[in-house]
Amino acid sequence: MHKIAPLSVSLSLVAATLLAGCGSDVAPPPVARSVLVQPAAPASRTSSVYTGEIRARHEFDLAFRVGGKLAARLVDAGAEIKAGQPLARLDPADLELAASAARAQLTAAESEFATTGAERERYAGLIAKKFVSQAAFEAKENALSGARGRLEQARSQSRISGNQSTYGTLSSEFPAIVTAVLAEAGQVLSAGQAVFRLARPEEKEVAIAIPESRLAELKAAKAIAVLLWADQDSRMSGELRELAPAADPATRTYAARIRINNPPPGLKLGMTARVALDGADDAALLVPLGAVIDRGDGPTVWVVSDGQAKPRPVKLAGYREDGALVAAGLQAGELVVAAGAGRLVAGQSVDAKPVTPPARQR
Repeated sequence: MHKIAPLSVSLSLVAATLLAGCGSDVAPPPVARSVLVQPAAPASRTSSVYTGEIRARHEFDLAFRVGGKLAARLVDAGAEIKAGQPLARLDPADLELAASAARAQLTAAESEFATTGAERERYAGLIAKKFVSQAAFEAKENALSGARGRLEQARSQSRISGNQSTYGTLSSEFPAIVTAVLAEAGQVLSAGQAVFRLARPEEKEVAIAIPESRLAELKAAKAIAVLLWADQDSRMSGELRELAPAADPATRTYAARIRINNPPPGLKLGMTARVALDGADDAALLVPLGAVIDRGDGPTVWVVSDGQAKPRPVKLAGYREDGALVAAGLQAGELVVAAGAGRLVAGQSVDAKPVTPPARQR
């Protein structure tokens, strides 16, 4: 009797197993695809947030009305000034010399007018006696008229020089805050050259930059909230006061000013603030941007129910940085495929894994 080798026995068992499998009609169970899902949730009312700076509504440069050498600067940047307070002074020597010259010209003009007036009176008596001609008398009349005009000119020039002597001290007509110093003592200034930049603190607003794709959203915002970076609990109401008609050539954004209603006393110029626009529809649901697919027949999202993925046509209300707004076709709480929806087929078995979207960057 011959013994069967162990290798031959093993090969026979494998062959029998394969033959038995070929004759069976049972298909292997389908493999479920793993997908990331996120529940559809009501959209938060804050649709967009922009970072800006607290600025004064009224900002202006302050300059001397006459030229000269800056002799003294009396305030620094950040100083709170009062109306009429001296801020800087020019060297008074040139201004005083100009005023003295104007006074001397006025004295000379007065003397000339008195002399020509006396001459005219003397010729008036002579012409009555026929001692001088009419032409000579008219010449004295014209000389008197010329002297009168030069006297008025000298008086006006003297008043101008007197005013200019007071222009040597720079002051503001309004209470303000010095935001920048643009000249230093010893510098020679021309008339109108800015020395200080001032801001009137009674009205405050936020300066922000808006991209061109968000102009309609800003204009249609139902409400605007202003939040301070230094005080996360602060929340002030605001309103759009000004929107630039043209984009900045460098940043291609539009400058906007948001007026702050009833600002608190502690609000300082230059503080960092955030502007939140309230423009979301109360009935809209928020889904991830990657969940919306459009193959030419309208926007669609894939909903996971009973372990299967099913397409669902939806109506969109708009897009935001944190997702798409669904106005109809979806219920709150339904699980929506957040990524990879383009590779699914209707009724496909899926293994849903929840995902939490990252917080939006503020």
